[in-house]
This record gives sequence, C-alpha cells and structure tokens, in this order.
Amino acid sequence: MSQSINLYNQLANHKLFNKSVNFGLKRIKLALDLLGHPEKKLKNVVSVIGESGKFTTLFSLKSFIESNKQKVTTHISPSLRDIKERFYMGDRYLSHTEIKKTIRQIEKLNIPLTIFECLTLIYIINASKINADYNIQETGALWRLDSNNINDFPKLQICTNINKQHLNFLKKKSLNEVIKEDVGFLSNFTNIYIGKQSPYVLRKIKSLLKKNKSKIIYPNTWKLTKTGKHYYYQDRKNKIKLNTQNVYSKGMFENVCLAIKVALDLDISKKTIQKTLPKLSFEGRFQYLNKGKIKKKLYRNEIIMIDGAHSAADAKNLAAYLKNIKMPKYGIWAMTKNKDPDLFLKQLKGVFKKVVTMPIENELNSVSANELYKIAIKNKFKVEKSNNFIEALKKISSKEQKLIICFGSLYNCGNILNKN
Repeated sequence: MSQSINLYNQLANHKLFNKSVNFGLKRIKLALDLLGHPEKKLKNVVSVIGESGKFTTLFSLKSFIESNKQKVTTHISPSLRDIKERFYMGDRYLSHTEIKKTIRQIEKLNIPLTIFECLTLIYIINASKINADYNIQETGALWRLDSNNINDFPKLQICTNINKQHLNFLKKKSLNEVIKEDVGFLSNFTNIYIGKQSPYVLRKIKSLLKKNKSKIIYPNTWKLTKTGKHYYYQDRKNKIKLNTQNVYSKGMFENVCLAIKVALDLDISKKTIQKTLPKLSFEGRFQYLNKGKIKKKLYRNEIIMIDGAHSAADAKNLAAYLKNIKMPKYGIWAMTKNKDPDLFLKQLKGVFKKVVTMPIENELNSVSANELYKIAIKNKFKVEKSNNFIEALKKISSKEQKLIICFGSLYNCGNILNKN
C-alpha cells in the first residue's frame, strides 16, 4: 500500500506532471508519436464512456470475455486500494516496479502531461506489448478530449448512463453539454452501444447520432425484466436469469445487462455468460464487508456495506435499494470536491436514521466533515460529524440491529477496504 501512495505522490510532485484536470489530446498524441504509436498495436479496442456504471459494465464484460478463454487488458479510473488496479494485463496487474519503469520512460519524452495522461500512457505502453484479444479503456470524465480518445477505429464504444455528474468540467454546466461531449464525438464506422438512459437523454443521443455512420445499438434492443424475486436479461433471442450473488441494485443489473448484450454480439455463448454471472462482484460498489478487521469491531447484529456512489443518479439508485431493506440504516458520508453534495444528499432523504460525516484520509480534494455536516443540517438530516472513519463508526455502532452504509466516495471506499 505504501508503494502505491509513494507512486501517486511521485506523480503529484513531479515537475512534468500537472495535478489539475486539463482536457486536451495534443499532449498525449505528441507523446504517442514520440513513442512510435504503441496505441496502434492494441487490437479490438473497447471504449467505455459515460457518467455512471462504467466500471460495473467494464468488469462484467471483462469477466465474460475471460470466461470465453480470451485475453483482455483493462484501464480503469480511479483505483480503489492500489494504483496497480488501473492496469490489468490479461492475467495480472502491473507491478509497482513496472509502473515506475514506465514512468521513467515517459519522463524521457520531456512533455508536460496531466497525471491522468501519464496514467493512460502507462496503460497503453504496457498493453501494447501483450497480444490481448480485447483492450478495454474506461474514460476518466467526458469523452471528446479524454486521453483515452486516441484510437481511430475502436472495435466498440459503450456509452453507459449519462447524467449531470461532470458538470463542473464544462463552461455552460448543462446536461445537454455533457451529452454532446460524451456522444457527439463518438467514432464513425464502429459499433456503438447505448446503455439505459432517461427518456430526455436518449432523445438527445439519437439526435446527435443521426449522421453517425456506425452501427448503433440502442437500449430498446434488450431489457431487464423481473419475475418474482429474480431479474432476467431479455432480448428477441435470449432470456438469461441474472443468477448473481453480489449484485443488488436495479442500476447495477442494467449495467450487467448492457455487458451481456455486448458479450452476446461478440459471439460469447449464453452458457458461458450464465456460468460467469454468479462470480460477478464489484469492489466498492454495493459491497458488503462480511469479514475482516472492521466487521470484527461491530456487534453481531450490525451489517456494514460500502458504496462509492457520488452522483445524484447514483444516490437515487442507492436510495431505491435501501428503501427495500427493513432494518434501521445509518450512513457514514464522505465526498470529494467538484461534486454536488447538496443535490446528492437530497436523493437520500428518508433513508437514514442518522448520518455521520467525515473527511477522506490522505485526500487533499476532500470536502470537510463540517461542510458536509452543514449540508445535512440544511436538508434536515439527523447528523453528527467526525474526524475519521473509526470515530464515525464509534458514533454509530451499538447493540441495535442496523445496516451501516459508507457512501459518497470511491476513494473513501478504498481507504475503508485497506483498513479492513
């Protein structure tokens, strides 16, 4: 863990690498040119774009491909517990030594880059050495000027749920601007998959893609259905029971369905998909901590779960799931800056008996516990503030049966997993 923190600090304090978000493709394209275009060695590139559901869609698709005895690399953002998680190379993650070596290679180019551009290059340089069947890249934020948008002819472009999460990066700060940035610049002559959207967003997407020369697969070509307690994926030819053990919310089931549709179109069999579904689990997303150091600190009748939800759409999905759970629910809330904590918390009204706010450990971009406390008071939540996670847990833990939910930040989920 200390090696991962050291690597992040090395990047953050490096004179060549800028911590701030600075969208643009000129810098990374110049770097790729000097490196001899390693991105052109990546075959069957899959781009995953959107505001919510990217990781669950990507991870599900990766799992289906691997169950089909094919090799896949992935680039994700952010990592939860260790920088290595960003760079999956077919059967393992890059080692800290390999990451350091690649950073030295990038340093020699002497090009000022953002940290995210450097991380993207680390992935491309190493993935280009592996003859993987598929290479899946998750965007950081938006698409038009994201550093992953460097492949002329990707195999697939998957657009998950679009919402207002990344307004802070835009001038007009409107949903229409987010939709245009994500969808208006998708490639021609590829295969585009559009995930579940609100009716308004879907109308805008269809308008923007009217002249796009790709094959476009809209979410009306499959659906999520429910019979009794069980969810199913369904299209014209297939009905697949979503026999999962660690997928809980409707939003996550929608993401799994999107990945199933893509997998079926990649000629991955229904049988292979069915065999893989029970194994799916997503770290930091609706994850119950059923064992470990934190679980041992709690009373027997206390349950704890973490979820990195940080957009209003994510919070709405979390609230819908939690409202079906009958036991008392207590929240531990942390969040990074450049989000909309007020709109986020509004979606969770009526869910919690009490919320405790906390700062995120080792995160300069964390909203203070006091600021979150004031937002919770304004929204008429019963709330306390704490200095750290252990203190927050002490303010909640008792012999009363309850579900404790740690929410609002993937970075905080990562810290909690490391403590566990």
